[in-house]
Amino acid sequence: MQEREVPEYLHHVSKRLEEEGDRVITYLDHSTQKPLIACVEKQLLGEHLTAILQKGLDNLLDENRISDLTQTYQLFSRVKGGQQILLQHWSEYIKNFGTTIVVNPEKDKDMVQELLDFKDKVDHIIEVCFQKNEKFINLMKESFETFINKRPNKPAELIAKYVDSKLRAGNKEATDEELERILDKIMIIFRFIHGKDVFEAFYKKDLAKRLLVGKSASVDAEKSMLSKLKHECGAAFTSKLEGMFKDMELSKDVMVQFKQVPSDCVYMIKLQEVFKTFYLGKHSGRKLQWQTTLGHAVLKAEFKEGKKEFRVSLFQTLVLLMFNEGDEFSFEEIKMATGIGRKNTLITQKTNPVEEQVSTTERVFQDRQYQIDAAIVRIMKMRKTLGHNLLVSELYNQLKFPVKPGDLKKRIESLIDRDYMERDKDNPNQYHYVA
Repeated sequence: MQEREVPEYLHHVSKRLEEEGDRVITYLDHSTQKPLIACVEKQLLGEHLTAILQKGLDNLLDENRISDLTQTYQLFSRVKGGQQILLQHWSEYIKNFGTTIVVNPEKDKDMVQELLDFKDKVDHIIEVCFQKNEKFINLMKESFETFINKRPNKPAELIAKYVDSKLRAGNKEATDEELERILDKIMIIFRFIHGKDVFEAFYKKDLAKRLLVGKSASVDAEKSMLSKLKHECGAAFTSKLEGMFKDMELSKDVMVQFKQVPSDCVYMIKLQEVFKTFYLGKHSGRKLQWQTTLGHAVLKAEFKEGKKEFRVSLFQTLVLLMFNEGDEFSFEEIKMATGIGRKNTLITQKTNPVEEQVSTTERVFQDRQYQIDAAIVRIMKMRKTLGHNLLVSELYNQLKFPVKPGDLKKRIESLIDRDYMERDKDNPNQYHYVA
C-alpha cells in the first residue's frame, strides 16, 4: 500500500481476489471460498480503507478517473463499513471543492458556470461509478447545500445575473432546447440556496429591465422560468414577477390610446408633459415617475452614404435631435437645451453596477426586517406569553431566509420599544404580547 499509487494498489487487490477465487475452484473445497475471500478482503482492503481514500480519492475525483472510481466503489462495497467511509470522504471532497468556488470573490465572474460544471461532474460519477446509489445522491445534495450557503447572498445574486445573461436578447449561445436545459440545471443549484429572497430581488430587477427596454430573448423562455420558480417556491414567490407581464400588456393598451391623442408636439421633453396630462387624466391618485435611465428610442438619420437607424438611450436621443437644428453645439448649450446634468454621461447611459448591487441588497435586508417583525408579532399574538428561546426557535421554523440570533434580538428589542410586546417584570427572558 505504501509503495503503490492508489489505482495501482486497487488493481492489485482486484487481481489477488480473482486469483484466490480461481484457486478455490481449482484446488480447494467450495465451502472454503467465502471465509477465504473474506480474509483477503479484510487484509488487503478492510485494514486500509481510510489510508486508501486519504492517499488517492481526491486525485481520482480531480482527474475524473471514471474507471478507477468505479473500481474503488466496487471494492469498498465488498467490505463492512467500506461504503460508509467512502461516503464520508465523498461528502468532504464536495464541500471542500465547492467552497473554493463559492468563497473566493475573484471567482465571482465564473462562479455559476463552475457550479454547474461541478454538479454535472458529480452527477456523472454517481451515475456511472456509484451505480446511482441513493445514499451518495442524498449526501451530495446535503454537501452542496452546506458549501453554497457558506457565503450568504452572493451565490443567489450571481445565479440571478446568470439567468439574466441567458434570457437577454443577443444571447446566441443556445437554442431554445439548450436554453431550457440550462434553466433546469440552474433550478437545481437554486434549490440549495437558503436566501431565495436575494435571488428574487435581483431577478425581479433584471426582468423589469429586460421587459422595459425590449431586451428579452424570448417571452416563452421567460414564462418557462417563471413556471419553474412557481413550482419550486409557490405562487406567492412569483406573483409580482407575473404581474410584470400583465403590466406590459396594460402598457401596450395605454400606448395605443395615447397615440390616438391629437398632438403636434415634436419635442421629447414637452411630449412627456403631454403624456403626463393624458395618463393622470385616466388614473387619478397615481404618481408618474420617469425612469430616464431605462428610456430608449430608434432614430432614423440620413447620411451621404444612405439612411441609417440608431438604437440609443433617452439622453443620447435628446442630444442627437439637437443636430436637426444645427451642426455644432458647445457642452453648455447641450446641457441647457436637454436639461441633462453633468453627472449623466452623454455618449452612453449606464447605471453603476456596484451602486445597483448595494441598493438591491439593502432593499432585501429591509424587507427581511419587516418579515421578522411580522413573524414575531404573529407568534406572540397567538401564544400571548413566551420565553426567549422558544420564541427564537419558532422564528427559525417560520422564516425562510438565514438569520443570526443577534439580528432576532434586535428586532425583539425594537418591538418592545414600540409597545408591541413587553418583558416580564420578574423574568427578563419572558415576553408578553401587548394587545
